[in-house]
Amino acid sequence: MEQELYRHVPYDIEVEQALLGAMLVDNQTIERASSILKAEDFYDPLHQRLYAMMLTAAERGSMVLTPLTLHAAMKADPGLIEVGGHAYLAGLVQAAPAIPNVRDLARILSELAVRRALIGIGEDIVNTAYEAPHDKPPKAQIEEAEKALYRISETSKYGSGPIDFAESLRRTAELAEKAQARGGRISGLVTGFSDIDSLLGGLQPSDLIILAGRPGMGKTSLATNMAFHTCRAYVQDMESGAEVPRGAPVLFFSLEMAAQQLSGRILAEQTEIEMWKIRNGKFADSEWEKFVLAMQELSNLPLYIDDTGGISLAQIAARARRMKREKGIGCVMIDHIQLVAGSGRAENRVQELTEISKGLKVLAKELDVPVVALSQLSRAVDARDDKRPVLSDLRESGSIEQDADVVMFVYREEYYLKTREPDPSSPDHAKWIERCERVTGRAEVIVEKHRHGATNKIDLQFDSRFTRFSNLALEDAAR
Repeated sequence: MEQELYRHVPYDIEVEQALLGAMLVDNQTIERASSILKAEDFYDPLHQRLYAMMLTAAERGSMVLTPLTLHAAMKADPGLIEVGGHAYLAGLVQAAPAIPNVRDLARILSELAVRRALIGIGEDIVNTAYEAPHDKPPKAQIEEAEKALYRISETSKYGSGPIDFAESLRRTAELAEKAQARGGRISGLVTGFSDIDSLLGGLQPSDLIILAGRPGMGKTSLATNMAFHTCRAYVQDMESGAEVPRGAPVLFFSLEMAAQQLSGRILAEQTEIEMWKIRNGKFADSEWEKFVLAMQELSNLPLYIDDTGGISLAQIAARARRMKREKGIGCVMIDHIQLVAGSGRAENRVQELTEISKGLKVLAKELDVPVVALSQLSRAVDARDDKRPVLSDLRESGSIEQDADVVMFVYREEYYLKTREPDPSSPDHAKWIERCERVTGRAEVIVEKHRHGATNKIDLQFDSRFTRFSNLALEDAAR
């Protein structure tokens, strides 16, 4: 069998005509088609213009659309004149199906448009691979292809250009509806920490959330705890048939710690078996049974861990787009931002971090998911008497403070206090012991920046044996 030398671009003029005719017969069907189809999804340029005019007229409610009124609005269009003007429009009405399924016709045209777009991307990939200049390496070409594929895969209108205020209000109302559907609690993803959820309204889509602190404060533990809680909430709500899940699948980029170490932390938290026992396999019989049961229970969590070391921002973005498309991830976490590889174009590391933080904010908006990025703080914190972090401690990290919607610091006074024990014979030693007892197992999450609301200090319980943060009991919170 001879291979076909020329393949036609996929389109269907008859379906386009049938859809346009059906909308002229019944103007109420225009709204149904508009939720699926854009003007550029039509192949014929005249049909694109006819559909765009019909959308405009329907939005304004300015006239009843008939062949006569549509012709009056477009009688100067050269393409319409060429095909016969009013007679062509009247022919569309006559060709309309007797019982049209407008949504099905719109989906057919939308899928044909996607196929044409895929063909265009494929041609671009081939041409670029043949003709790319030396300053455009294959990695850059792959990133561009990933972006193009993601744009096609997204059917929403986010990022498609300017939107009017009515559309902005509609999206705001959607968030309020989500919160109402969850019993008036929060509109974002749950973190598992009631005071954080209350202050932030959960992890909000398109937000860049920076979780910062000095080494030893528990940044990774807190992020891991949050990831677990939002994944578990998602599974529970999907099983119960909740209208709006409180959680979502999470993609966790672990640049410092191996995937098995992160999963070990979650197992330690859930089984209350200390990490050293899990690492060394020194279980009592009852602990081993608990460990195995927890593994079986947690195996269905939609938590995806990428522990590739030295990963670049472009790779993070490409993998996040793919996971959004394939797994429906609703949150991205990066541990931590200082370990993300730069592009090599920046003159110094501060400029690289600026490039990375701006890129993460763009990614959050593009995917419409919260991006939680962990960040180290400078050693200047340790040199101060009061070691609680402040926003100025981020200033050496490029534009992180500027790009972030939320900046949270993790602080545990217990960590520092244990390193400053006075001489046992000193009169200050008793005061030191008293203070240690007061702060042992306590942690602070200091919300220093919140673009959408108030800031505050949130007290949590921290159990270092199981690397677990938890809400404070009421009696502890009152201390």
